Amino acid sequence: MKESFWGYLIILMGILSISFIFFFQRVTATDEHNYHILKEVTEAAMFDAINIAEYRATGKIRIDREKFVENFVRRFAESASLAQTYVIKIYDVNEIPPKVSIQVGSVESTNTTGEIIDFDIINRLDAILETPY
Repeated sequence: MKESFWGYLIILMGILSISFIFFFQRVTATDEHNYHILKEVTEAAMFDAINIAEYRATGKIRIDREKFVENFVRRFAESASLAQTYVIKIYDVNEIPPKVSIQVGSVESTNTTGEIIDFDIINRLDAILETPY
């Protein structure tokens, strides 16, 4: 009987270990996914928002604020996971020099212990558009 309890304990610890590994792997993958989407979408939206008429007239690179926000939200919505709820905060958009500050947050939750535990995953990016002369 004593040996069977040790067997149950080892099986229970194995199941708990696998569930913790699965949960932390999911949180890490969500964080990495959000960061790469944020980085790529910000760069693409900044290039889309360049004011071509201003560049041709004066040679200065300037982005249009409204066009950047529109392109960013559209591209992010196309690439984001449908299983998550995102909160996008755009803190700063400078037109000259082209600079943006963006924060994207999502919530990851688990129910392994009987109560719901929420983790806020927040990625913040400050980007400056650099182009070769």
